[in-house]
Amino acid sequence: MTRCSDPAATGGVIDDELPTTTGALALANLQAQIDGQQRMALAGGLDVGDRAELIELVALRGHILGRIADCEWAQARAEQLAHDHPADGVALIARARARATFHRFTDALGDLDEARRLGADPPVVDAEHAAILQAVGRYDEALTFMWEAVKRRADFASVAALASLCAESGDVATAEHLFDESRDRYRGVSPIPLAQLYFRRAMMWLAQGNLPRGHSWLSAAHRRLPAYAPARGHLAEVEAALGETDSAVARLHPLTISSDDPDYPAQLARILSEVGRAEEAREWRAHAAARYNELVARHPGAFADHAAEFWLNAGADPHRALQLARKNLEVRQTPRAHELLSRATRAVDGARAGDRR
Repeated sequence: MTRCSDPAATGGVIDDELPTTTGALALANLQAQIDGQQRMALAGGLDVGDRAELIELVALRGHILGRIADCEWAQARAEQLAHDHPADGVALIARARARATFHRFTDALGDLDEARRLGADPPVVDAEHAAILQAVGRYDEALTFMWEAVKRRADFASVAALASLCAESGDVATAEHLFDESRDRYRGVSPIPLAQLYFRRAMMWLAQGNLPRGHSWLSAAHRRLPAYAPARGHLAEVEAALGETDSAVARLHPLTISSDDPDYPAQLARILSEVGRAEEAREWRAHAAARYNELVARHPGAFADHAAEFWLNAGADPHRALQLARKNLEVRQTPRAHELLSRATRAVDGARAGDRR
């Protein structure tokens, strides 16, 4: 099977010949699945497994297109499903995933413990447990669960999750090997899982400060799934950092329309401000601020980190950023959360020093 070649050896171009359907067809198929399941739901024809599947499909659409409203819909339906079937492991796993999406990690872990007690599939529970431990920065514990899940079922998804975990914990060499291995295990025809895999790999290289390699993997994800909002947004961020402002702005404008995620207007405000387009930046800053305020009020744990980033940069309110960075660290003790708090603290100290002059 042809592998993705190392972008460092190909001038930044990833050679990816694994055949899949087009991104447009994959999204059409996803929407068709959602429509079909919703019609059956209206007719009362969905069992617990079907309802959990519909929740996952809508959450997936929300992730791909950057639609927070989809994720909120999925969370509400997952809460209802678990309420209706409190002794069903499938329902509890669905609720755990939805709660974890909005960083309700303690509640999600409780659901997984109960699902395990009820006899839910151990590799599935282990993988979900590991994902939450990873999200809160408990990497050693997460690796224990994830390696166990891979031993039991070494498929594309489990190896991809392990690769992402190794990447975030700083073991880049192991992660690179596992990213390749995961891709080689892929047997599907949809480009969606591959785009997600390439995106995770890109995030690893961006965290390492390697913008060209991160850009290469983001471009690979974008080619597989052009509508993939996270890949498009981070491509814009990297291009802006590389001085390609016009390209970055062109990528972000459509996302501010198709997505309800404030990250995109926030990025646009920051980039426009940096190139002296102050009036345009001001409009996007106001838009992002209003949306962050709304989301932080509803889901404080989930949006504290990105909102803090916004107030540190385009929002220009370090005191607000510090409050949110502290809240974020309460929820997840990751290196990024600690670094965000440090930056916010330095910004507040700098602002106070400036006021005393």
